[in-house]
Amino acid sequence: MEYRKLGNTGIQISALSFGSWLTFGKQIDDKTSEALLGMAYDSGMNFFDNAEIYARGQSEVVMGKALKSLNRTRSSYMVSSKVFFGFEENKPNQRGLSRKHILEGCEAALKRLQVDYIDLYFCHRPDKHTPILETVRAMNTLIQQGKILYWGTSEWSAQEILQAHLEAERHHLIPPVMEQPQYNLFERKKMEDDYLHLFRHQGMGTTIWSPLASGVLSGKYLGETGETRLSMQGLEWLRDRNVTPERLELVSRIKSVSDSLGVSLASFCIAWCLKNPNVSTAILGASKASQLEENLKALDVLAQLSDELMQEVDSILANKPVLPDF
Repeated sequence: MEYRKLGNTGIQISALSFGSWLTFGKQIDDKTSEALLGMAYDSGMNFFDNAEIYARGQSEVVMGKALKSLNRTRSSYMVSSKVFFGFEENKPNQRGLSRKHILEGCEAALKRLQVDYIDLYFCHRPDKHTPILETVRAMNTLIQQGKILYWGTSEWSAQEILQAHLEAERHHLIPPVMEQPQYNLFERKKMEDDYLHLFRHQGMGTTIWSPLASGVLSGKYLGETGETRLSMQGLEWLRDRNVTPERLELVSRIKSVSDSLGVSLASFCIAWCLKNPNVSTAILGASKASQLEENLKALDVLAQLSDELMQEVDSILANKPVLPDF
């Protein structure tokens, strides 16, 4: 396993990590979840990603039980949670980034995960109704209480993240140190354009999600697929957004590139994400041991991604952000 710094922190995070969105407590049973978590840990992964909204809290319950059953040394791994969406009754104050929901959400996540502290705690989305200073103060409180170690954002704009840093500096508070954006061959603008200032001047780390675009970049939608994650009830919106004729045509062309290297499309596309030096870790979401084994090969593929090959991929996709030339 390769380990990278999480931005400007002293944290060493595995280049590949394991997440539970759509799988734990929903797509796969608890026994399979525990087996996959153990397999991920044994491969060298030291970060396991979760959120209060995943399977309406059940994902954290399953992960907490699995971690307790595996009985690994707590200091050898990191676990995350995210706060914003809530999942209880959708009454006022049961979602968002108010001080009330952040503190209550953290307490609830600690109980579900059965841990004394959360290593990485994310604001799952920006809250247009709560002053950013209130959110920064609440996260600072949790760090002072020892309930979280680091805090970050997920799918915030560069301007919102910068404002959080400015508020933290102005009021002598601890700023966010990591962002969790979607990043893959189809979604590139934030990581390759919007956040560049944050990487250079604020030292933000990243824990990217969906490196395979919800499985589309694994190639499994190019033929008869049968039951897949995107065929699950309630995920029609995700399937409609990702499984389109235009995208499948691009996937087919990218597959010809991975075939030329003699590697799987999935491992190639994950390695492509890791080629970006601003990616601290790429979160995998495998539901089968065979998938996880294949995805782990991305670390071997990474060394094969030459500049010429990366340019070939750019020419196929024609979506690389164009930056000012100065």
